[in-house]
Amino acid sequence: MSKNWNMEKPAIAFRSRYDHWYVIAVLLLVGVGIVTLYSASYAFAERFFHDRWYFIVRQTVYAALGLIAFFIVSWFPLEKIRGVIMPLVLFTMFLCLLTFVPAIGVMKNGASRWIRIGPWTYQPSELVKLVLPLYLAHIFDKKKDSLDSFARGILPPAVVTVIFFVLIYCQNNFSMAVFIAVNALVLFFLAGIKMSYFAGTAVMILPVSLLLILTKEHRLRRVLSFIWPEWEPLGAGYQVRSSILTIRSGGFWGKGIGQGTRKIASVPEIQSDFIFASYAEEAGFIGIILFLVLIAVFAIRAIDAALKTADTFKRLLAMGLGTTILSQTVVNIAVVSGSIPTTGIPLPFFSAGGSALTTTLVMAGLIANVGKSEAPNDRG
Repeated sequence: MSKNWNMEKPAIAFRSRYDHWYVIAVLLLVGVGIVTLYSASYAFAERFFHDRWYFIVRQTVYAALGLIAFFIVSWFPLEKIRGVIMPLVLFTMFLCLLTFVPAIGVMKNGASRWIRIGPWTYQPSELVKLVLPLYLAHIFDKKKDSLDSFARGILPPAVVTVIFFVLIYCQNNFSMAVFIAVNALVLFFLAGIKMSYFAGTAVMILPVSLLLILTKEHRLRRVLSFIWPEWEPLGAGYQVRSSILTIRSGGFWGKGIGQGTRKIASVPEIQSDFIFASYAEEAGFIGIILFLVLIAVFAIRAIDAALKTADTFKRLLAMGLGTTILSQTVVNIAVVSGSIPTTGIPLPFFSAGGSALTTTLVMAGLIANVGKSEAPNDRG
């Protein structure tokens, strides 16, 4: 009996390493996201691609690849990942530059945000959401004793952050550039950078941001339509107004999965950045609450993993990746509900796009890795 117990004990220890609530939340978000995407996209896909399965087949493939990557990176030694962070940063910068190369970069709606790899397209800015927090967590841990020095502790990560911001901004992706920069500043704050540096940064960033908004007509139109919704009801404000009406039409219980009607023609590109409107129409207020519960479980378990570790790199990595996914969710829902001006930020786990889904799952896997590495072995 004793011998058999010793043989079974390692398997028990293996299973106990995962934060089960966290993994369940991730799997449910992926599953609900795929169902929602099919319901939101089949009419559009049938009309424009003559194939109602167009989006969902691709998304399912990427979800499968992403989940495989999730479990691989959740067990891969983080120290080995740290050993290749700088090459990964340079490779990501290279991919961002490829978006400007003719025949490789893909231009859509005046933006060069994608590269074509055979029959597939990829959005390098999605990789930046993963690589930049990795780099910042690594460099702040490495330089934790010199963070009071601007030249040695702050300048190197600031330069890398600015380079990524400029590369993404030049792709005509202002929303993503600002999003990545703001989340990078969160890691600067969590690392313990002096508040005086943040004050100086704010003095520089605010006028520059205002200038960048005012120099592009479509950005200015978005801001004006947010401040004054009646200004252009059939133009810049149409998508948000339609989204709000779609959310309201769901009522308390929703119309039922697949039963939504406004998704067919009322909200342009509803399968992408505005997919939450389709979910809300069909799942109703109760469905929105369940979605928020799932996101809350995800966020709480991610923060818990960060707070339980004494390792600076792991703590900053889990916090950086967790806040990126959480803030992206909050920003997307705020846009869809008309609470902030329109941005091009997709909803994690839900919006159509393989680049976003696989990257999000790799980020989630790294968070699981931090939580797993801090779980006690079952020695009882």
